[in-house]
Amino acid sequence: MPLARAILLGLTLLALATPAQARHRAADPSTGLATIHFNQPPPDFTFAAGGASGTLSALLGKPVVINFWTTWCHVCIDEMPAFERLEETYGSRVAFITLSNEAAGTASGYLARHNLHLPLLEDPQRVIFDKYSVTEFPVTVVVNAAGRVSYVSVGELDWPELRAAVDRAF
Repeated sequence: MPLARAILLGLTLLALATPAQARHRAADPSTGLATIHFNQPPPDFTFAAGGASGTLSALLGKPVVINFWTTWCHVCIDEMPAFERLEETYGSRVAFITLSNEAAGTASGYLARHNLHLPLLEDPQRVIFDKYSVTEFPVTVVVNAAGRVSYVSVGELDWPELRAAVDRAF
């Protein structure tokens, strides 16, 4: 009987706590990244790639997918086919950027050796990584066509998950 009362009390407390927690999450949903918030614009940044320069804000108006990765992260490497498929499926309808914080040439060399043709920004000084408060790998941020964060994955994602996030971002 005492065990049954303890279980009942625990379930009652859980039921009472759930609505308040749900309201808190709805009011301040966490993306898992301290500086990134759902339905808010992400931090802007300037980049140079392929001899040209630009800003993240200039890419807005269509979905933007930003992937933070490293060559030593096996989960990051496992995601690469999903990002290649993203490029094949959506083409120029979606802007896509991969970022590595490793020493200059490390990530680009890896992509070349493995015949991967993904848009890469190297951030060895962690300027963009710090703006996005990225400390774990991989991280993928999807910004919708309205310029607001609509999806964040901290950890591995697969093609169906990525595709669903991008489809919702149009």
